Amino acid sequence: MAERWMPASDHDMVVMRTLHAIRALSDAMDRMHGGMKGDMGMNITDLATLRMLIIREQREQAVSPHDIAEHLRISSASTTKLLDRLVASGYVTRQPHPSDRRSRVVELTDRSRQEFFAHFGEYLRLMRQVATPYSQEELQVISQFMGELSEAIDPA
Repeated sequence: MAERWMPASDHDMVVMRTLHAIRALSDAMDRMHGGMKGDMGMNITDLATLRMLIIREQREQAVSPHDIAEHLRISSASTTKLLDRLVASGYVTRQPHPSDRRSRVVELTDRSRQEFFAHFGEYLRLMRQVATPYSQEELQVISQFMGELSEAIDPA
């Protein structure tokens, strides 16, 4: 029988509560994304691509098919199929790169922005509502912790 870890201190108890809260958040995010992908008729990779494109668009960063492949950790062939599917369904377009005409960039369509935010907008409002009462210093600590945790789980 496997030995069960028991917290040895109050700090260990808080660490465990934090890890349980992270697991609950992960489960809630999975359910949210599951509902969105069903509503939008997408698979999880399609939705992850749209999320990436929205974030990069907000940062005013161009996105190439290669960037998508790296982000999703999929092959060029899989990326081509993914983009073909998203173009055919009207969610993205392929455009000439602004400075390198041999390359292409992937851009969201107005339809994808509208549908994504129609599904995600209420969740975003609720998440902001939860974050608003925290001080700037507390949010910086939370942000740092979440970033470090993400890096530990999935080093880029």
